[in-house]
Amino acid sequence: MQKLSLAELNRISIDEFKNTQKTPLVIILDNIRSALNVGSAFRTCDAFLVQEIALCGITAQPPHREILKTAIGATKSVDWKYFSNTYEAVDHYKGKYFKIAAIEQAKDSTLLQELVVQENEKIAIVFGNEVNGVDQSVMNNVDVCIEIPQFGTKHSFNVSVSMGIVIWELVKKIRPKLFD
Repeated sequence: MQKLSLAELNRISIDEFKNTQKTPLVIILDNIRSALNVGSAFRTCDAFLVQEIALCGITAQPPHREILKTAIGATKSVDWKYFSNTYEAVDHYKGKYFKIAAIEQAKDSTLLQELVVQENEKIAIVFGNEVNGVDQSVMNNVDVCIEIPQFGTKHSFNVSVSMGIVIWELVKKIRPKLFD
């Protein structure tokens, strides 16, 4: 196995990225404490052509040093908006006809692998605070709660790991032709 060089990866430029069709997926960060997790969100959203990120409440905003450290340039490619609170973001995307999904452990949640998604369906996913998860006032206003199955002794993933798992799974369902 020979690793590919950076030149062989044929990555698109930021201008090409901006003009590429995005996955109709929005990531809503609900009061994320760690700017490193925010940077990881940008990097993951760049990789999967996510439409945009909503930064809410105390969530750090670019050009924060720790965001830039983990985003490695993705803050220049991925569109983002700031909202003073997560409820405002949820209301904004509902008004744009997005299905609102929270990633949380809750009564009547849907396991990620069992979530039915239509091709090109518009979904906004709320990822909660590292300690408290998605705020209950937000949970009261989502269309669906998605749960990532876990089998060990811990009851949660790091938020950046959750984003990677969920975004990967939803992009496969929303834009299956990317994988042909």
